[in-house]
Amino acid sequence: MQINFEHHQTAHCENGVASNLLLNKGLKISEPMIFGIGSGLFFVYLPFLKVNFAPGFSYRPMPGAIFSKAAKRLGIKIKRQKFSDPKEAQTALEKNLEQNIPTGLQVGVFNLTYFPEEYKFHFNAHNLVVYGKENGKFLISDPVMDFTTTLSEAELEKVRYAKGALAPKGHMYFPTYIPETVNLEEAIKKGIKDTCKNMLAPVPIIGVKAMRWVAKSIPKWADKKGTKVTNHYLGQLIRMQEEIGTGGGGFRFIYGAFLQEAAEILKNDQLRELSKEITAIGDLWRDFAVDIARVYKNRNSKSDIYNQLSKSMLHIADLEEAFYKRLRKAI
Repeated sequence: MQINFEHHQTAHCENGVASNLLLNKGLKISEPMIFGIGSGLFFVYLPFLKVNFAPGFSYRPMPGAIFSKAAKRLGIKIKRQKFSDPKEAQTALEKNLEQNIPTGLQVGVFNLTYFPEEYKFHFNAHNLVVYGKENGKFLISDPVMDFTTTLSEAELEKVRYAKGALAPKGHMYFPTYIPETVNLEEAIKKGIKDTCKNMLAPVPIIGVKAMRWVAKSIPKWADKKGTKVTNHYLGQLIRMQEEIGTGGGGFRFIYGAFLQEAAEILKNDQLRELSKEITAIGDLWRDFAVDIARVYKNRNSKSDIYNQLSKSMLHIADLEEAFYKRLRKAI
């Protein structure tokens, strides 16, 4: 069983799976466009939820939300299924392949045999496409890789049934209906409005307010919990920012590309200028990650480093707040 499926490498797994699945059905829509219409920019801080012995940080919405929102705004229908029985999950997947339906899966990263060791981490919201089966092995298109690969039945079952937070439970999904024409202009506007609403939310755990809460917490962690624990928390912060789900700088660069495309489609020069602005903010997130990495690896000798990191993140939050307010007005 092998489907005529075209693999494209992308910056982020969920956008990439969505873009590749839609392209297979004849709808050519870029990764940045999926990301922007699906309101992929997000930030949440959950200090009461511990992940790997550190507070819960996320620079992205819940797994599946980007594709689901993008699909809804484009008039596309997606079928999603979970299975308590792994054998039932495999049977359903193989049935799809027999019907020439490439299928998206949510999986755990840690046991993906083709991932380099340094990228293996207990994270269960990774996405890939299965597009066939040959000689007892499933054919895998993982959009973060520059090549297609394979997983055995046992290997695929292991990652589909990874344990822990966000356990995939055999989650598979695929588009079942794509309209002949899509209203990109309306979908873009809805995506932008939702992003601005989320990032400017009045509650303290979401958006810019959550960024400020984390920033102000950094020196407090150092005072109350000591260097070792604080550095572990900071390590978790940049892991979620730059490694798991891309998140920080990477998401800002993708959003900048989305705004460039949106500027052409909506004939709105303000969006082109805002594209440059969010890209510059992405650079600051990357600098922030590098500074934390130096602290984490004990390569920073500055005595006031935790206060400096706090100020850097507060500065980024101020820039983001101004950006979303201008973006909201621009449309």
